[in-house]
Amino acid sequence: MLLRVPNVLSAEEAARMRARLEAAQWSDGRVTAGHQSAQEKRNEQLPEDAEDAKVLGAAVLAALQKNALFFAAALPRRVYPPLFNRYAGGMDFGSHVDNAIRYHPPSGERFRTDLSATLFLAPPEDYDGGELVVEDTYGVQRVKLPAGDMVLYPGTSRHRVTPVTRGARIASFFWIESLVREDAQRALLFDLDVSIQQLTREAPGSSALVALTGCYHNLLRMWADA
Repeated sequence: MLLRVPNVLSAEEAARMRARLEAAQWSDGRVTAGHQSAQEKRNEQLPEDAEDAKVLGAAVLAALQKNALFFAAALPRRVYPPLFNRYAGGMDFGSHVDNAIRYHPPSGERFRTDLSATLFLAPPEDYDGGELVVEDTYGVQRVKLPAGDMVLYPGTSRHRVTPVTRGARIASFFWIESLVREDAQRALLFDLDVSIQQLTREAPGSSALVALTGCYHNLLRMWADA
């Protein structure tokens, strides 16, 4: 399931974050790439141990904590501390699949990458190119979102970033280890959750609401890896 999550950050919050990142010290993005990905990756990245990365990453996590749509879709168990990257001057990232397990050096923890996320921080009119191209079960999806919006997609997806030919594409990216490993199961739970929320608004006293809520929690109980 590929899902747009709007307004994770407001336009003003994204602008403040972008301003701090524009003054940051970037490094070669291949530092965190696996063997295959390093051959396709041409971008800049904020070092994980940089103070800017820690402060801004914490701000992204705080914003996610308040986002109900993110929680409904991802069912997060753990979120890899957000990273930040920059594409400019023809930089791109060729077709690849993210590593199944990501090691986080500062904590020594390993995260299973059930979901990948890109939070756009630069307005789309500020740069040319830089689309995130994701191949999923419905074909090829091209994603370029307003600053503050995020896209979630399965970590198993092959994806790439097209060359940035004008301006700079600045974004945060990270991975989510979900309570539910399988994308198809998460998608069913998400659809059920959305229907329950709609029924709650339209028919709060309906007996069907109790039954659907029970189904949701029993499926979650069956599938969750808690």
